[in-house]
Order: sequence, then structure tokens, then C-alpha cells
Amino acid sequence: MVSLQTPVCDFDWSAPDFDLPGVDGKRYDLAAARGPNGLLVMFICNHCPYVKAVRDRLVRDCAELKLYGIGCVAIMSNDTAEYDEDSFENMKKVAAEFAYPFPYLLDETQQVAKTYGAVCTPDFFGFNAEMGLQYRGRLDASRKEAAPHNVRRDLYEAMLQVAKTGQGPTDQIPSMGCSIKWKGE
Repeated sequence: MVSLQTPVCDFDWSAPDFDLPGVDGKRYDLAAARGPNGLLVMFICNHCPYVKAVRDRLVRDCAELKLYGIGCVAIMSNDTAEYDEDSFENMKKVAAEFAYPFPYLLDETQQVAKTYGAVCTPDFFGFNAEMGLQYRGRLDASRKEAAPHNVRRDLYEAMLQVAKTGQGPTDQIPSMGCSIKWKGE
């Protein structure tokens, strides 16, 4: 397993559109996923220990961010032929088990992950109301195990700032996780 860190935030980079199927049977694009004050795009999967360690925190933070007008969407881009745990059927099971308060989408061609420049799971892209990138950092200090519950909520605090001001923090700590499992690699 290769652990990678995300690049630094490219402030005001425009969110690329997408059109992907969700585990709820609906299709989602940028317009359907965004909130009035911004959008958090998360690249996650089912099998990654970094994601497993924070699923409850993703649920908590996304539910709270919705109250501030931030839409959230999770995209799974791994090669499902090689990683059955990440299959669409298993995505449905995980979304139901953890009561995901956000659409969970399958990027079967991996084109959305490539367009966004996603490198790992989890990889977070926080956009403001104008769909300009304002955050590309970590959720919190968690790694393969969840950090203590009293740690700073980096992602939540950053996106709350984006909701209120349209601007993300200048100091951001990269996210770390498992590499995206690209087809043919």
C-alpha cells in the first residue's frame, strides 16, 4: 500500500463538472451537489484504512457543514475489478451502514479523479460559492487510526470559514491516504 500526500491548494482553481451515478440511483453533477455557500468534493473508497478511520467524522462534519450551506459529495474512483470491496454494490452497503448524508458516486472511468488531480483516499477539495478551490488539506490529525476526538477539525473549520467569507485558510496541512488504485497499474 502506497501512502501519498495531497498537493498544496491551488487557490481559485475552478471546480470541473462531472456527471456520475450515485448509490441512491440518481445521477449527480456539480450543480446538483453544490450548496449555496460552496461544495466539498471528497475522493474516498471503502477499503482504505485512512478512510475507514474517519467515516464517522466525515458523516458528522458533512451533516454540520450542510447547515452552513456547504454541499458535500463523495466520489469513489478506484479500480473495482481489482478491489471488490470498492464495488458499486459494496458502496451501497457502506453508504447505508454509515448513513452517509452526502451522495456517494462511482467514477468508473476514473476520468473525474484524473481531471481533479486526486491522488489518494481521502482527498478533499473545498470550493467556495463561485466554485473556486479554497481548501486542499486534511480532515484532521487522523491517519490509519482515528485521532483523539478533541483534535482540531481542520477540514470543518476551513469549510466553515469558506462558507462565511468565501476564502479558505492560507495555512493547510496536506491530506494523507492510500493511493488511488488506477486501472492497469
